[in-house]
Amino acid sequence: MLNLDMARIFDEIADILELKGENPFRIRAYRRAARTIETLTLDLKVIAERGGVDELRKIPGVGEGIAKKIVEIAQTGDCEKHRELKREVPEGLLELLSIPRVGPKTIAKVYQELGIKSVAELEAAAKAHKLAGLPGLGAKAEENILKGIEQYRSYKGRALLSNALPYAESIVNELKKLDAVERITVAGSLRRMRETIGDIDILVVSKRPKEVMDAFTTLDGVEDVLAKGETKSAVIIRGINADVRVVDAASFGAAAHYFTGSKQHNIRIRELGVKKGLKINEYGVFRGEERIGGENEEDVFASVGLPYIPPELREDRGEIEAAKENRIPQLVEVSDLKGDLHVHTKWSDGKNSVEDMADSAIGLGYEYIAVADHSPAVGIAGGLTEDELAPRREEIVKANERFEAEGTQFRVFDAVEVDIKSDFSLDFPDAILKDFDVVVGAIHTKFTQDRETMTRRIVGAMENPNVDIIAHPTGRLLGKRDPYEVDMEQLMETAKETGTILELNSFPDRLDLNDLHCKMAKEHGVLVAISTDAHDALQMRDVIRYGVATARRGWLEAKDVVNTRGLKDFIKVLKG
Repeated sequence: MLNLDMARIFDEIADILELKGENPFRIRAYRRAARTIETLTLDLKVIAERGGVDELRKIPGVGEGIAKKIVEIAQTGDCEKHRELKREVPEGLLELLSIPRVGPKTIAKVYQELGIKSVAELEAAAKAHKLAGLPGLGAKAEENILKGIEQYRSYKGRALLSNALPYAESIVNELKKLDAVERITVAGSLRRMRETIGDIDILVVSKRPKEVMDAFTTLDGVEDVLAKGETKSAVIIRGINADVRVVDAASFGAAAHYFTGSKQHNIRIRELGVKKGLKINEYGVFRGEERIGGENEEDVFASVGLPYIPPELREDRGEIEAAKENRIPQLVEVSDLKGDLHVHTKWSDGKNSVEDMADSAIGLGYEYIAVADHSPAVGIAGGLTEDELAPRREEIVKANERFEAEGTQFRVFDAVEVDIKSDFSLDFPDAILKDFDVVVGAIHTKFTQDRETMTRRIVGAMENPNVDIIAHPTGRLLGKRDPYEVDMEQLMETAKETGTILELNSFPDRLDLNDLHCKMAKEHGVLVAISTDAHDALQMRDVIRYGVATARRGWLEAKDVVNTRGLKDFIKVLKG
């Protein structure tokens, strides 16, 4: 069982408790546990079997009750509390919770008043204006519900990169154990590290394909076998479609290229091949009937006179032209990062102390972190009050003094994630902001303001000499909330003029900036911070790879990313 399965169970428990209107503190505990678990690289099942409840309680956000349920899930695949709650509500109501803009109170209301328990029934009722007459709802609510249903359907059948990648890696690791497997790779949009994935594609070289297919179709977590053949099989594993295809060793590179690149990228490569009298397909590179390459991907590119193009760039967004001119960028790597510029602690909605977060960062080889706890306006996050600034600052100073005394070259920056309010003001006055080492501006409210207003809010924050970074600049939550309307071209121009850094938030449901905006930033000469928005020490380690993957898709190199700079060089970049 993967951690994601446990996280899904705790999320469903929280969903049902919300539908039932139960204690919000209990609901929040399950949500926190789910968010922590889904980003862990440590195997919870192994921890549960090795150390039991006591060992599990060392994980941030995991109390005794949650720990006991983890042990139960590790042993049986589920827990009694989850089964009990699922018996109490119609199955369709849980699907309704996946619709953006539709909260549990609304779902409970339409179920109780109109008996609605499916997406189709909710859509029909909204279109027939049957919801507007319910207490607390109206025409605007119907409009939002219909928009939410449309958004839900656009994401249905797709998985977040952070959900699909661990499953794919688990499949690859299990199949690698077979003597019959000679070579193996993930392919498709997952290898290109797209933010959402339709299915998992895996290519294998094997002289004994039946063994591979038998193992693949009986893996732990397989819910249905859609097809099983001698060289290709398809299953549904933990809700995601996965295919495994066995190819000849001589075709492995050609197949990896063919099944990884976007359709348009592959067309461009084939066209270049035709001009050289070659035929390029998933079986190899051919001149007439003779195969002249295809064992490795480099063969494909070399055959058309190009250097190797990294998988993340194979979208036909200029990579062919860049390769012709030897301009393929040296893409940023996780190992290039020297710090994290957006983490939270117990002073707002984080789970760890300042020193805990710093120690974790030191373990990652970082030279600095910016502890950017929320300002007061984000009430649900327990934002910092003015009275808490001094004791928090004292804790940061003590941590830095400890590192200096130990001879550790590391610094905790006293930072804040200050809310950019709907009236264009910042949540702290300049007299307070000027005393922070790093100021991260962010929008957390009034997402539906028009494009001009949203742009003005962010531009105004950038023009403030105290604001160094703009966090998650479009406010999107994948599958839950569309990006708000904002003029990205103007944001880029203002960021360049003011020296403001734009954040690429690595949290798996944000990845904001997206890949296209990262490329825009590079073209405008705007620095990007790849940060985690971590709310506990383990998240800081575990989610960064998703941000780096998006940066790579956006053509970013180490020089384009501000937190690849060492401590002294980073300080020089700050506005103050």
